[in-house]
Amino acid sequence: MAAISDRAYPYKLSIVVPCFNEGQHVAQFINQLKITIQKLTPNYEILIINDGSKDNTRDIALSFIKNGHIRYIEFSRNFGKESALMAGINHAVGDAVLLIDADFQHPLDKIVEMELLWKNGYEMIYGLIVSRLQESWWKKLGTRIFYALMNSSEVVIPANAGDFRWLDRRVVDALKQLPERNRFMKGLYAWVGFKSIALPFEPNERRSGNSSFGISRLSRLALAGLASFSSIPLQLWIATGILISGLAVTYGFYVVIDTFIYGNSVSGWPTLTVAIMFFSGIQLLSIGIVGEYIGQIFNEVKQRPLYLIADDISSEKK
Repeated sequence: MAAISDRAYPYKLSIVVPCFNEGQHVAQFINQLKITIQKLTPNYEILIINDGSKDNTRDIALSFIKNGHIRYIEFSRNFGKESALMAGINHAVGDAVLLIDADFQHPLDKIVEMELLWKNGYEMIYGLIVSRLQESWWKKLGTRIFYALMNSSEVVIPANAGDFRWLDRRVVDALKQLPERNRFMKGLYAWVGFKSIALPFEPNERRSGNSSFGISRLSRLALAGLASFSSIPLQLWIATGILISGLAVTYGFYVVIDTFIYGNSVSGWPTLTVAIMFFSGIQLLSIGIVGEYIGQIFNEVKQRPLYLIADDISSEKK
């Protein structure tokens, strides 16, 4: 456990770099990252987590092994960024751990500011995106809706906070104690707490290639986050059920009164058909929401590992 005294020079810093098809720019990134880190401390390790890349990420990363300070961990297949981040956290040995992407969107010059805040007593410094001009309108809208739902739960997740973070050893040890398989890292960062502060930054242009996070993967991640940290979807459908039941009772009174006054006629079949289709859709949607939570329970019960490691190669001799 890192105490305040461990933050004095030269402390040990672990840098976790999840990679998925980053071969076009990972060499340049590692070189620039080393230049930045060496200004802070000579005692560091860079953990490159290859999350099932299909390009030449492996060959380029391994070419840096002989230069020292590199640990290369390769998954047996693609397990996702959340698993890659957790693998780095599990294997990091530093007094502090820096999480950073390899695509240059996280500005390297902010690392110096993160270190200063850490030395001033903060235990988690997280990058806060101040501008989303580069993102599509649907992603901006989805982000707003997601954080609105999430922040009505017991855990408040800062809006626009990402995975660009500096973590104290105490935070790292706390994250390692959390056993769940369905990991939504932004929620877990908020859940463990500790003395935290936001560091605003504007993302740089991606150096090359395209992001692997499309609408499908982002939607799955959002669902995982909601199911893991919020019961709002269930509560919304309880409220919807109460509202619809109230309307149904009201309509029932109307039908009874109308029948007594005007008699029973055969009209109303279109209304009945639409009502049946509407309520059938509501029921299927409700079952789907409940099923998402049951699916989360099913995944937890299976107790499968978060990831499988195919290779673990380090510059340091063991």
